[in-house]
Amino acid sequence: MQDFSSTYIFSKQNSFVSRDEIDILRIRSENFFRNAERLLEEGVYDLAAFSLQQAVELFLKYKLFLLLGEYPRTHSIKRLLREIGKTVGKEEDIEAFLSENIDRISNLENAYITSRYIPTEFERKEVENMLEVARRIIKFVEAL
Repeated sequence: MQDFSSTYIFSKQNSFVSRDEIDILRIRSENFFRNAERLLEEGVYDLAAFSLQQAVELFLKYKLFLLLGEYPRTHSIKRLLREIGKTVGKEEDIEAFLSENIDRISNLENAYITSRYIPTEFERKEVENMLEVARRIIKFVEAL
């Protein structure tokens, strides 16, 4: 039998998923993050906020897929963080992190809907705060 372990991961949906397909999540996350930084500098705050939310969501889904072979179909950053915590046995650390950053994480989460469907404008400082918490989330999860 051929060894696919370096090229494919067997997902919980009973199918092989290529590492290239998984890397798409990581690459998209990185691209959304860079796009958010550029849009912030250009003063396009609604799309910068949306891009930050997408960057964090895709990063967390990438991490979960590496850990579990799947990820929940959700846009909730809090839920994805809690799932990672449960998976790696760091639930208390995740809850402490969420507690310390709940307002900014909630704002980042809300950017998914607000930037797309609600006719409102983001202010520069709001998006800068989202950028800061996005960096914090990624650094925190990488350290788990």
